[in-house]
Amino acid sequence: MSEGFLSQEEIDALLRGDPISSPVVADLSDIEKDALGEIGNISMGSAATTLSVLLGRRVSITTPRVSVASMEKIKNQYPLPYVVIEVGYTHGILGTNVLAIREQDALIISDLMMGGDGTNPPPELNELYLSAVSEAMNQMMGGVATSLSTLFRKKIDISPPSINLMDFAAAVNITTAVASDDHVVSIAFRMEVEDLIDSEIMQIIPISVAKEMVDNLMNSMQSPEEIVAAPVATPSKSAVAPQVQQQVAVTPPKQQQVNVQPVQFAPLVQQTLPVTDTNINLIMDVPLQVTVELGRTRKLIRDILELAPGSVIELDKLAGEPVDILVNSKLIAKGEVVVIDDNFGVRITEIISPLERTYTLQ
Repeated sequence: MSEGFLSQEEIDALLRGDPISSPVVADLSDIEKDALGEIGNISMGSAATTLSVLLGRRVSITTPRVSVASMEKIKNQYPLPYVVIEVGYTHGILGTNVLAIREQDALIISDLMMGGDGTNPPPELNELYLSAVSEAMNQMMGGVATSLSTLFRKKIDISPPSINLMDFAAAVNITTAVASDDHVVSIAFRMEVEDLIDSEIMQIIPISVAKEMVDNLMNSMQSPEEIVAAPVATPSKSAVAPQVQQQVAVTPPKQQQVNVQPVQFAPLVQQTLPVTDTNINLIMDVPLQVTVELGRTRKLIRDILELAPGSVIELDKLAGEPVDILVNSKLIAKGEVVVIDDNFGVRITEIISPLERTYTLQ
């Protein structure tokens, strides 16, 4: 039946006396939607923290909006290219979880992970950039699973994720876990990455998985007293046995009197040990790593990947400037490079003062 009229097939079924079956759409109550919103707030908060560490930027994922719709309606509502990551819950919860992020946002995230500033992302997701954003979303889903384990008070495991770039306007189906006409739970979050991204990230889960999450949340919040005071059916002569709730009184244990006294410490006496050659001799045979450092520089990942034989790396030292002499990676002296019988050596020209050495140790 559509638009309030019977189709020809339904009219024929009525004439034959066959019942007309209409699809039953599973839905969620307002309480279940609120619970899913709270679960999403907590779990995606953990995902935002993970993403913030990866990008080195402030990330905020908030304001969940929970709705129930068919996969076909979701595709029509968001006719945009999305990067879709799909993971399966294998322990604690059974089912599928899909995370979708807009392609433009994925480009900015991948550019930040590759060492860029996010203001000039690549025009499209090539294999390298798709791998970068895949790692970010994989870490995010791992953070979600860890957060759910804490929230539900039991172990939650996920399978290795699969990632795809899909155009919702042209894709036949977003996930193979549900059909296009099946109803799922869509949870849309607002995602902000400083002044680079102000967009939405979407989580799609089957209704059965959503209800299982709500049940796990309710069970984790139920106290032992509530479990003991469960309603018990009492037999009766009438046709319907009345339900009588037995109240179990819980008596709190009495607190014992404990004698509390302030702690007393013996006075501290500062002792100084004289430094003698005998004490130094104890560590004379300890080997140390001596390194002569010509200079340093910082490079982006893309610059490192472009290195080839013949490439020139510019260091932070000027020509003729003294080189650094380090012992166990700590600067202790400066010197100049010399040649001794066809071997390089270094002549010490300056010993770092004790004050400067203290700064290098911090």
